Amino acid sequence: MRAFVLTELSNLAGVISGSILFIAMPWLVLDQTGSSAQSALVIAFSSIPGLLLSPVMGSFIDAIGRRRVAWAAEAITVITTIAFPIVALFGAINLGTMILLAVLRNLIAPGGQSARKALLPDVAAKAGLSLDRANSIHEAVFSAGFAVGPAVGALAIGATGPFSAFWWAGGAGLAAAAFAFAVRVVEKQEPASADDDKSKPLRYALEGIRALGRFPAVGIIFAALLSISLIYIPTEMVVLPRYYNSIDLPEDLGTLISCMAGAGVVGSLAFEWIHRRMSYANILRTTMFGITLGIVPMSFLPPQPFMLAFGLILGFTWGPVIPLLNTVVLTMVPANLRGRVFSLEMAIWNASPMISFIAVGVAVDALGVQPVYWALAAGVLVASILVAIAPQMRNLSESRAH
Repeated sequence: MRAFVLTELSNLAGVISGSILFIAMPWLVLDQTGSSAQSALVIAFSSIPGLLLSPVMGSFIDAIGRRRVAWAAEAITVITTIAFPIVALFGAINLGTMILLAVLRNLIAPGGQSARKALLPDVAAKAGLSLDRANSIHEAVFSAGFAVGPAVGALAIGATGPFSAFWWAGGAGLAAAAFAFAVRVVEKQEPASADDDKSKPLRYALEGIRALGRFPAVGIIFAALLSISLIYIPTEMVVLPRYYNSIDLPEDLGTLISCMAGAGVVGSLAFEWIHRRMSYANILRTTMFGITLGIVPMSFLPPQPFMLAFGLILGFTWGPVIPLLNTVVLTMVPANLRGRVFSLEMAIWNASPMISFIAVGVAVDALGVQPVYWALAAGVLVASILVAIAPQMRNLSESRAH
Protein backbone atom coordinates (compact mmCIF):
# COMPACT_ATOMS: atom_id res chain seq x y z
CA MET A 1 0.00 0.00 0.00
CA ARG A 2 2.95 2.36 0.67
CA ALA A 3 3.91 2.53 -3.02
CA PHE A 4 0.32 3.31 -4.04
CA VAL A 5 -0.04 6.04 -1.39
CA LEU A 6 3.26 7.66 -2.41
CA THR A 7 2.20 7.59 -6.05
CA GLU A 8 -1.06 9.32 -5.18
CA LEU A 9 0.70 11.91 -3.02
CA SER A 10 2.94 12.64 -6.02
CA ASN A 11 -0.19 12.79 -8.17
CA LEU A 12 -1.84 15.29 -5.79
CA ALA A 13 1.20 17.56 -5.49
CA GLY A 14 1.93 17.44 -9.22
CA VAL A 15 -1.62 18.38 -10.16
CA ILE A 16 -1.71 21.20 -7.61
CA SER A 17 1.47 22.55 -9.18
CA GLY A 18 0.13 22.41 -12.72
CA SER A 19 -3.35 23.70 -11.87
CA ILE A 20 -1.96 26.74 -10.05
CA LEU A 21 -0.50 27.72 -13.41
CA PHE A 22 -3.84 26.96 -15.06
CA ILE A 23 -4.93 30.22 -13.46
CA ALA A 24 -1.60 32.03 -13.15
CA MET A 25 -0.31 31.67 -16.71
CA PRO A 26 -3.19 33.35 -18.61
CA TRP A 27 -3.57 35.88 -15.80
CA LEU A 28 0.12 36.83 -16.02
CA VAL A 29 -0.09 37.36 -19.78
CA LEU A 30 -3.28 39.41 -19.45
CA ASP A 31 -1.64 41.42 -16.68
CA GLN A 32 1.40 42.12 -18.86
CA THR A 33 -0.30 42.66 -22.25
CA GLY A 34 -4.04 43.24 -21.66
CA SER A 35 -4.83 41.06 -24.68
CA SER A 36 -6.78 37.79 -24.78
CA ALA A 37 -5.26 37.06 -28.20
CA GLN A 38 -1.71 37.33 -26.81
CA SER A 39 -2.70 35.25 -23.78
CA ALA A 40 -3.98 32.56 -26.13
CA LEU A 41 -0.80 32.92 -28.21
CA VAL A 42 1.42 32.11 -25.23
CA ILE A 43 -0.70 29.10 -24.27
CA ALA A 44 -0.85 27.84 -27.86
CA PHE A 45 2.86 28.23 -28.64
CA SER A 46 3.83 26.64 -25.34
CA SER A 47 1.71 23.64 -26.26
CA ILE A 48 3.52 22.87 -29.52
CA PRO A 49 6.37 20.90 -27.87
CA GLY A 50 3.89 18.70 -26.04
CA LEU A 51 2.21 17.84 -29.32
CA LEU A 52 5.39 17.16 -31.29
CA LEU A 53 7.37 15.41 -28.58
CA SER A 54 4.70 13.36 -26.81
CA PRO A 55 5.82 10.17 -28.63
CA VAL A 56 9.38 10.84 -27.44
CA MET A 57 8.30 11.32 -23.82
CA GLY A 58 6.22 8.16 -24.06
CA SER A 59 9.25 6.31 -25.37
CA PHE A 60 11.28 7.47 -22.37
CA ILE A 61 8.60 6.16 -20.01
CA ASP A 62 8.44 2.75 -21.67
CA ALA A 63 12.19 2.40 -22.27
CA ILE A 64 13.74 4.04 -19.18
CA GLY A 65 11.13 3.22 -16.56
CA ARG A 66 7.83 4.64 -15.28
CA ARG A 67 9.01 5.56 -11.78
CA ARG A 68 12.23 7.20 -13.00
CA VAL A 69 10.42 9.46 -15.43
CA ALA A 70 7.71 10.20 -12.82
CA TRP A 71 10.17 11.88 -10.44
CA ALA A 72 12.66 13.26 -12.99
CA ALA A 73 10.02 15.03 -15.07
CA GLU A 74 8.58 16.74 -11.98
CA ALA A 75 12.03 17.82 -10.77
CA ILE A 76 12.93 19.41 -14.11
CA THR A 77 9.52 21.09 -14.33
CA VAL A 78 10.19 22.83 -11.00
CA ILE A 79 13.17 24.62 -12.54
CA THR A 80 11.18 25.83 -15.54
CA THR A 81 8.32 26.98 -13.29
CA ILE A 82 10.31 29.17 -10.91
CA ALA A 83 12.17 30.62 -13.89
CA PHE A 84 9.21 32.98 -14.46
CA PRO A 85 9.56 35.02 -11.23
CA ILE A 86 13.36 34.77 -11.40
CA VAL A 87 13.41 36.29 -14.89
CA ALA A 88 10.94 38.93 -13.70
CA LEU A 89 13.40 39.97 -10.98
CA PHE A 90 15.75 41.03 -13.76
CA GLY A 91 13.00 42.96 -15.58
CA ALA A 92 13.07 40.62 -18.57
CA ILE A 93 9.44 39.46 -18.62
CA ASN A 94 7.74 40.23 -21.94
CA LEU A 95 5.70 38.32 -24.50
CA GLY A 96 8.79 36.67 -25.99
CA THR A 97 10.28 35.45 -22.71
CA MET A 98 6.89 34.23 -21.48
CA ILE A 99 6.48 32.14 -24.63
CA LEU A 100 10.04 30.80 -24.33
CA LEU A 101 9.68 29.82 -20.66
CA ALA A 102 6.25 28.30 -21.22
CA VAL A 103 7.64 26.23 -24.12
CA LEU A 104 10.55 24.98 -21.99
CA ARG A 105 8.18 24.02 -19.18
CA ASN A 106 5.82 22.13 -21.45
CA LEU A 107 8.64 20.13 -22.99
CA ILE A 108 8.80 18.10 -19.77
CA ALA A 109 5.73 18.80 -17.61
CA PRO A 110 3.30 16.25 -19.16
CA GLY A 111 5.77 13.41 -18.59
CA GLY A 112 5.18 13.15 -14.84
CA GLN A 113 1.44 12.58 -15.11
CA SER A 114 1.83 10.11 -18.01
CA ALA A 115 4.43 8.13 -16.09
CA ARG A 116 2.26 7.93 -12.95
CA LYS A 117 -0.67 6.63 -14.99
CA ALA A 118 1.52 3.99 -16.63
CA LEU A 119 2.83 2.99 -13.19
CA LEU A 120 -0.63 2.70 -11.62
CA PRO A 121 -1.30 -1.03 -12.27
CA ASP A 122 2.07 -1.91 -10.71
CA VAL A 123 1.43 -0.05 -7.45
CA ALA A 124 -2.26 -1.04 -7.42
CA ALA A 125 -1.40 -4.74 -7.72
CA LYS A 126 1.06 -4.40 -4.86
CA ALA A 127 -1.70 -2.77 -2.78
CA GLY A 128 -4.28 -5.42 -3.73
CA LEU A 129 -6.59 -2.95 -5.50
CA SER A 130 -8.69 -3.57 -8.62
CA LEU A 131 -8.11 -1.35 -11.67
CA ASP A 132 -11.57 0.22 -11.28
CA ARG A 133 -10.86 1.12 -7.65
CA ALA A 134 -7.29 2.32 -8.32
CA ASN A 135 -8.33 4.47 -11.29
CA SER A 136 -11.24 5.97 -9.37
CA ILE A 137 -8.92 6.96 -6.54
CA HIS A 138 -6.20 8.19 -8.90
CA GLU A 139 -8.52 10.49 -10.84
CA ALA A 140 -10.31 11.63 -7.67
CA VAL A 141 -6.93 12.67 -6.31
CA PHE A 142 -6.22 14.40 -9.62
CA SER A 143 -9.52 16.30 -9.38
CA ALA A 144 -8.83 17.15 -5.75
CA GLY A 145 -5.49 18.62 -6.74
CA PHE A 146 -7.20 20.59 -9.47
CA ALA A 147 -9.72 21.86 -6.92
CA VAL A 148 -6.94 23.09 -4.62
CA GLY A 149 -4.51 24.48 -7.21
CA PRO A 150 -6.68 27.18 -8.82
CA ALA A 151 -7.83 28.38 -5.41
CA VAL A 152 -4.21 28.67 -4.24
CA GLY A 153 -3.28 30.42 -7.49
CA ALA A 154 -6.18 32.85 -7.28
CA LEU A 155 -5.44 33.69 -3.64
CA ALA A 156 -1.76 34.23 -4.43
CA ILE A 157 -2.63 36.49 -7.38
CA GLY A 158 -5.14 38.45 -5.33
CA ALA A 159 -2.71 38.89 -2.44
CA THR A 160 0.65 39.63 -4.08
CA GLY A 161 0.29 39.31 -7.85
CA PRO A 162 0.72 36.52 -10.42
CA PHE A 163 4.45 35.86 -9.90
CA SER A 164 3.97 34.58 -6.37
CA ALA A 165 1.74 31.83 -7.75
CA PHE A 166 4.71 30.44 -9.68
CA TRP A 167 6.67 29.98 -6.44
CA TRP A 168 3.78 28.06 -4.94
CA ALA A 169 3.61 25.90 -8.06
CA GLY A 170 7.34 25.23 -7.84
CA GLY A 171 7.06 24.10 -4.23
CA ALA A 172 4.23 21.70 -5.04
CA GLY A 173 6.20 20.31 -7.97
CA LEU A 174 9.20 19.65 -5.74
CA ALA A 175 6.98 17.66 -3.37
CA ALA A 176 5.63 15.63 -6.33
CA ALA A 177 9.17 14.72 -7.38
CA ALA A 178 10.13 13.68 -3.83
CA PHE A 179 7.09 11.42 -3.39
CA ALA A 180 7.66 9.72 -6.76
CA PHE A 181 11.34 9.19 -5.96
CA ALA A 182 10.38 7.34 -2.77
CA VAL A 183 8.17 4.79 -4.61
CA ARG A 184 9.57 1.25 -4.65
CA VAL A 185 7.83 -1.25 -6.95
CA VAL A 186 8.62 -3.85 -9.61
CA GLU A 187 7.39 -2.59 -12.97
CA LYS A 188 5.64 -5.20 -15.11
CA GLN A 189 7.33 -5.84 -18.45
CA GLU A 190 6.20 -7.94 -21.41
CA PRO A 191 8.12 -9.51 -24.31
CA ALA A 192 8.67 -7.01 -27.10
CA SER A 193 6.76 -7.62 -30.33
CA ALA A 194 8.02 -7.02 -33.85
CA ASP A 195 6.27 -3.64 -33.76
CA ASP A 196 7.95 -2.67 -30.48
CA ASP A 197 11.62 -2.64 -31.46
CA LYS A 198 13.70 -0.06 -29.59
CA SER A 199 16.36 -0.26 -32.30
CA LYS A 200 13.88 1.57 -34.56
CA PRO A 201 13.24 4.70 -32.46
CA LEU A 202 10.79 6.46 -34.80
CA ARG A 203 8.59 3.37 -35.20
CA TYR A 204 8.88 2.70 -31.47
CA ALA A 205 7.81 6.27 -30.62
CA LEU A 206 4.82 6.26 -32.98
CA GLU A 207 3.45 2.94 -31.76
CA GLY A 208 1.24 4.79 -29.25
CA ILE A 209 -0.58 6.54 -32.12
CA ARG A 210 -1.00 3.26 -34.01
CA ALA A 211 -2.58 1.76 -30.90
CA LEU A 212 -5.66 3.96 -31.40
CA GLY A 213 -6.39 2.12 -34.64
CA ARG A 214 -5.61 -1.29 -33.17
CA PHE A 215 -7.94 -0.71 -30.21
CA PRO A 216 -11.14 1.10 -31.40
CA ALA A 217 -12.53 1.25 -27.85
CA VAL A 218 -9.49 3.30 -26.86
CA GLY A 219 -9.71 5.36 -30.03
CA ILE A 220 -13.29 6.59 -29.46
CA ILE A 221 -12.47 7.80 -25.95
CA PHE A 222 -9.46 9.65 -27.33
CA ALA A 223 -11.71 11.19 -30.00
CA ALA A 224 -14.03 12.46 -27.25
CA LEU A 225 -11.07 13.92 -25.35
CA LEU A 226 -9.82 15.61 -28.50
CA SER A 227 -13.18 17.26 -29.15
CA ILE A 228 -13.40 18.51 -25.57
CA SER A 229 -9.83 19.81 -25.57
CA LEU A 230 -10.42 21.71 -28.82
CA ILE A 231 -13.82 23.18 -27.94
CA TYR A 232 -14.35 23.20 -24.17
CA ILE A 233 -10.87 23.79 -22.71
CA PRO A 234 -10.55 27.26 -24.35
CA THR A 235 -13.53 28.36 -22.27
CA GLU A 236 -11.53 27.77 -19.08
CA MET A 237 -8.19 29.01 -20.42
CA VAL A 238 -9.26 32.00 -22.54
CA VAL A 239 -12.94 32.96 -22.21
CA LEU A 240 -13.50 32.73 -18.47
CA PRO A 241 -10.16 34.38 -17.50
CA ARG A 242 -11.05 37.29 -19.81
CA TYR A 243 -14.53 37.58 -18.31
CA TYR A 244 -13.38 37.51 -14.69
CA ASN A 245 -10.39 39.73 -15.49
CA SER A 246 -12.78 42.31 -16.98
CA ILE A 247 -14.80 42.40 -13.75
CA ASP A 248 -11.63 42.16 -11.62
CA LEU A 249 -12.67 39.06 -9.66
CA PRO A 250 -9.85 36.50 -9.77
CA GLU A 251 -11.17 34.88 -6.60
CA ASP A 252 -14.50 34.10 -8.33
CA LEU A 253 -12.67 32.46 -11.22
CA GLY A 254 -10.63 30.34 -8.82
CA THR A 255 -13.78 29.39 -6.91
CA LEU A 256 -15.56 28.31 -10.11
CA ILE A 257 -12.68 26.18 -11.38
CA SER A 258 -12.21 24.66 -7.93
CA CYS A 259 -15.93 23.84 -7.63
CA MET A 260 -15.90 22.09 -11.00
CA ALA A 261 -12.81 20.15 -10.00
CA GLY A 262 -14.31 19.29 -6.61
CA ALA A 263 -17.40 17.88 -8.32
CA GLY A 264 -15.04 15.94 -10.54
CA VAL A 265 -13.60 14.28 -7.42
CA VAL A 266 -17.05 12.93 -6.57
CA GLY A 267 -17.64 11.83 -10.14
CA SER A 268 -14.28 10.06 -10.28
CA LEU A 269 -14.88 8.23 -7.02
CA ALA A 270 -18.29 7.17 -8.34
CA PHE A 271 -16.77 5.46 -11.40
CA GLU A 272 -16.57 2.00 -9.84
CA TRP A 273 -20.20 2.23 -8.67
CA ILE A 274 -21.36 3.63 -12.04
CA HIS A 275 -19.48 0.93 -13.97
CA ARG A 276 -21.47 -1.77 -12.20
CA ARG A 277 -24.70 -0.23 -13.54
CA MET A 278 -23.75 1.27 -16.89
CA SER A 279 -21.74 0.21 -19.95
CA TYR A 280 -18.53 1.98 -20.88
CA ALA A 281 -20.26 3.49 -23.93
CA ASN A 282 -23.12 4.92 -21.89
CA ILE A 283 -20.68 6.36 -19.36
CA LEU A 284 -18.99 8.22 -22.21
CA ARG A 285 -22.32 9.40 -23.65
CA THR A 286 -23.45 10.63 -20.22
CA THR A 287 -20.19 12.51 -19.79
CA MET A 288 -20.44 14.32 -23.12
CA PHE A 289 -24.07 15.37 -22.66
CA GLY A 290 -23.41 16.29 -19.01
CA ILE A 291 -20.71 18.72 -20.12
CA THR A 292 -23.21 20.16 -22.60
CA LEU A 293 -25.83 20.51 -19.85
CA GLY A 294 -23.33 22.56 -17.84
CA ILE A 295 -21.71 24.71 -20.50
CA VAL A 296 -24.83 25.89 -22.34
CA PRO A 297 -26.37 27.82 -19.40
CA MET A 298 -22.91 28.93 -18.26
CA SER A 299 -22.37 30.53 -21.68
CA PHE A 300 -25.09 33.05 -20.80
CA LEU A 301 -22.82 34.31 -17.97
CA PRO A 302 -25.46 34.20 -15.22
CA PRO A 303 -24.71 35.45 -11.67
CA GLN A 304 -21.96 33.62 -9.81
CA PRO A 305 -24.25 31.26 -7.81
CA PHE A 306 -25.69 29.91 -11.07
CA MET A 307 -22.23 29.65 -12.63
CA LEU A 308 -21.20 27.53 -9.65
CA ALA A 309 -24.33 25.34 -9.83
CA PHE A 310 -23.91 24.52 -13.51
CA GLY A 311 -20.17 24.14 -12.99
CA LEU A 312 -20.91 21.45 -10.41
CA ILE A 313 -23.05 19.56 -12.96
CA LEU A 314 -20.30 19.83 -15.54
CA GLY A 315 -17.60 18.69 -13.14
CA PHE A 316 -19.54 15.72 -11.77
CA THR A 317 -20.49 14.32 -15.16
CA TRP A 318 -16.94 14.75 -16.39
CA GLY A 319 -15.48 12.93 -13.38
CA PRO A 320 -15.87 9.29 -14.53
CA VAL A 321 -14.42 9.67 -18.03
CA ILE A 322 -10.71 9.65 -17.19
CA PRO A 323 -11.02 6.61 -14.91
CA LEU A 324 -12.86 5.05 -17.85
CA LEU A 325 -10.00 5.89 -20.21
CA ASN A 326 -7.39 4.63 -17.77
CA THR A 327 -9.20 1.34 -17.18
CA VAL A 328 -9.73 0.64 -20.89
CA VAL A 329 -6.11 1.50 -21.74
CA LEU A 330 -4.64 -0.49 -18.86
CA THR A 331 -6.87 -3.46 -19.69
CA MET A 332 -6.38 -3.57 -23.46
CA VAL A 333 -2.94 -2.04 -24.11
CA PRO A 334 0.23 -4.07 -23.34
CA ALA A 335 2.21 -2.84 -20.32
CA ASN A 336 5.25 -1.90 -22.40
CA LEU A 337 3.10 0.43 -24.53
CA ARG A 338 1.28 2.27 -21.73
CA GLY A 339 3.69 5.19 -21.53
CA ARG A 340 3.34 6.02 -25.21
CA VAL A 341 -0.46 5.82 -25.13
CA PHE A 342 -0.78 7.95 -21.99
CA SER A 343 1.70 10.47 -23.40
CA LEU A 344 -0.63 10.81 -26.36
CA GLU A 345 -3.44 11.58 -23.91
CA MET A 346 -1.29 14.29 -22.31
CA ALA A 347 -0.55 15.68 -25.79
CA ILE A 348 -4.28 15.95 -26.44
CA TRP A 349 -4.86 17.85 -23.21
CA ASN A 350 -1.77 20.05 -23.38
CA ALA A 351 -1.18 20.60 -27.08
CA SER A 352 -4.25 20.08 -29.25
CA PRO A 353 -6.08 23.19 -27.88
CA MET A 354 -3.42 25.30 -29.64
CA ILE A 355 -5.52 24.76 -32.78
CA SER A 356 -8.38 26.71 -31.23
CA PHE A 357 -6.77 28.91 -28.55
CA ILE A 358 -5.53 31.62 -30.88
CA ALA A 359 -8.79 31.73 -32.84
CA VAL A 360 -10.79 31.95 -29.61
CA GLY A 361 -8.53 34.67 -28.21
CA VAL A 362 -8.80 36.74 -31.40
CA ALA A 363 -12.57 36.24 -31.47
CA VAL A 364 -12.94 37.34 -27.84
CA ASP A 365 -10.92 40.50 -28.52
CA ALA A 366 -13.02 41.25 -31.61
CA LEU A 367 -16.50 40.12 -30.58
CA GLY A 368 -16.49 39.94 -26.80
CA VAL A 369 -16.89 37.07 -24.36
CA GLN A 370 -20.62 36.36 -24.74
CA PRO A 371 -20.94 35.42 -28.45
CA VAL A 372 -17.75 33.37 -28.40
CA TYR A 373 -18.92 31.47 -25.33
CA TRP A 374 -22.25 30.73 -27.08
CA ALA A 375 -20.43 29.40 -30.15
CA LEU A 376 -18.22 27.11 -28.06
CA ALA A 377 -21.23 25.77 -26.15
CA ALA A 378 -22.90 24.92 -29.47
CA GLY A 379 -19.70 23.17 -30.57
CA VAL A 380 -19.73 20.99 -27.45
CA LEU A 381 -23.33 19.98 -28.19
CA VAL A 382 -22.46 18.96 -31.75
CA ALA A 383 -19.39 17.00 -30.57
CA SER A 384 -21.52 15.18 -27.97
CA ILE A 385 -23.98 14.04 -30.65
CA LEU A 386 -21.22 12.87 -33.00
CA VAL A 387 -19.48 10.86 -30.27
CA ALA A 388 -22.77 9.33 -29.09
CA ILE A 389 -23.59 7.92 -32.54
CA ALA A 390 -20.05 6.92 -33.61
CA PRO A 391 -19.82 3.24 -34.72
CA GLN A 392 -16.79 2.69 -32.45
CA MET A 393 -19.12 3.00 -29.46
CA ARG A 394 -20.11 -0.61 -30.10
CA ASN A 395 -16.49 -1.69 -29.47
CA LEU A 396 -16.53 0.33 -26.25
CA SER A 397 -19.80 -1.29 -25.14
CA GLU A 398 -18.27 -4.73 -25.66
CA SER A 399 -15.11 -3.89 -23.68
CA ARG A 400 -14.75 -5.34 -20.22
CA ALA A 401 -12.17 -4.71 -17.51
CA HIS A 402 -10.37 -7.79 -16.21
